[in-house]
Amino acid sequence: MAQLPPQRQKSLVRLMERLGLSDHSRIRWDLMDLALTHPSISPDQNYEQLEFIGDAVVRLAASEVLYELYPDEPVGEFAAIRSILVSDRTLAEFAESYNFQKYLLYHGHYEGAGLVSLLADAFEANLGALFLSTNDLSLVHPWLDAPLKIKAEEIKRDPARQNYKDALQVWTQSEHHVLPTYKVEKNPKSKSEEDFFCSEVWLRDILLGSGFGRSKKAAQQAAARQAYEKAVQTESPKKNA
Repeated sequence: MAQLPPQRQKSLVRLMERLGLSDHSRIRWDLMDLALTHPSISPDQNYEQLEFIGDAVVRLAASEVLYELYPDEPVGEFAAIRSILVSDRTLAEFAESYNFQKYLLYHGHYEGAGLVSLLADAFEANLGALFLSTNDLSLVHPWLDAPLKIKAEEIKRDPARQNYKDALQVWTQSEHHVLPTYKVEKNPKSKSEEDFFCSEVWLRDILLGSGFGRSKKAAQQAAARQAYEKAVQTESPKKNA
């Protein structure tokens, strides 16, 4: 890491330690530095190519985890769960859990969907850098498998597959033959990026649910989730009767 400034070297080492990678001998620090450099810092030397590699890496890692967890599941089930595991929303959650934003070099202010995209892109770029350091997943599996497994099991238990807008739409069309409508606005009482937007979902003149999120889409999903879960709970006694 001789070519990197001392403070940057320390920063990258701290991130690797957060990932649980104590053996640094195989890590290519030049790639790790690039993986944490946003195009706003350097139009030519940034993480975009590594992000492209990392997109394939996370798909492979997720596929291996799913095969280990559910060896008898059909391919269609694998694909459905994997699509959520490798979504920007999930990758941004992983990035946040390891505080990737602290180590990322970028200009500007990001919030809502922009921040989700920023974190997901940087996360994929780091996977690309770790893969290219060894040309295998030996620097990826030790720390990424656990959160992938936890998230996969969470998704599998969720009948809505974490897409509550679609699930609610199916329910309202089936039960009431009408689509729900959403109202979204900035939350004047927001205290963090997590509740920057607030949303309500309505069925004609009936308020079904409300929720908050860092983006309009996330707020709508939160409102739809509340409405959908209420609908399922209301129907359950009828089904058990």
